[in-house]
Amino acid sequence: MTKTRVLTGITTSGTPHLGNYVGAIRPAIEASRDDTVQPYFFLADLHALIKAQDPKRVQQSRLEIAATWLALGLDTDNALFYRQSDVPEVNELCWMLNCVCAKGLMNRAHAYKAAVAANEEGGSPDPDRGISMGLFSYPVLMAADILLFNANRVPVGRDQIQHIEMARDIAGRFNHIYKGNYFTLPEAQVDERVQVLNGLDGRKMSKSYDNTIPMFCTEKKLLKLVRKIKTNSLEPGEPKDADGCTLFQIYSAFVDQAGADDMRKRYQEGIGWGEVKDIVFECLNEHLKEPRERYQALLEDPAHIESVLKQGAERARAEAAPFVERLRSVVGLGQFV
Repeated sequence: MTKTRVLTGITTSGTPHLGNYVGAIRPAIEASRDDTVQPYFFLADLHALIKAQDPKRVQQSRLEIAATWLALGLDTDNALFYRQSDVPEVNELCWMLNCVCAKGLMNRAHAYKAAVAANEEGGSPDPDRGISMGLFSYPVLMAADILLFNANRVPVGRDQIQHIEMARDIAGRFNHIYKGNYFTLPEAQVDERVQVLNGLDGRKMSKSYDNTIPMFCTEKKLLKLVRKIKTNSLEPGEPKDADGCTLFQIYSAFVDQAGADDMRKRYQEGIGWGEVKDIVFECLNEHLKEPRERYQALLEDPAHIESVLKQGAERARAEAAPFVERLRSVVGLGQFV
């Protein structure tokens, strides 16, 4: 049976939070147990260097993210789990793709255009002020991540669809120039059922907003953060609207439909915000208690994490190295004998 290749990268620039878990980690781990899928999960540590230039932070984030995925039950027998920087073929392919990628295509990348717009709005005489080549060309690195393993599907949010389209464009250009079907054209996989959690202030949970709830903070810290979640001023006894409420949204992401329906009813009956926060805390704490213990144990055994990632890199390179060797010959860089 031919398995569908599904690839997901996790940027190592921060500490995983509940939004990461619900939006990306949980559905990916479920996919890792699907016998019809060949999953590739990698720590996108080369991508992290674009924004995170604190070496200690990048190193710690790599450790924390790897420990998080393992603590939550990633099936590393089925899934290839590796560090991007452990697979040098990614960089070599990235250069080959850079050499066929039109600059105009990169000019249209959302992140680059947003950075230019910010400079122009700030009155900078240089629209490219502070924009590195890493930021400008990172869609090519992302394309290399995907095309190196000829992924069929790449799970992304709507804001990332453009990058998959760019990967298709670059792959098609390479195939055309070198007259062959070397790369599979990947498809963006957007799951409308995947939730986007709000953070403490009601905006999307994001490190950039400093409104996150870390996955494996202590019970004391978790309680403190849940109590900081923004609510309105309705008193106990007054009916409340569950829709649009961050507390209800987070709670619903961790219980079944019956549990969510019961809480919605209690909102209509006028449950107090303090009681809601206590219930949300208990729910989260119960859900995260065992994974938190596994996570702490993994952090205390970095040698085990290193071993898992090295095994994953060996499996990844067993596929990547022969493919890139073939591509060297395709572009004229093969050996003479």
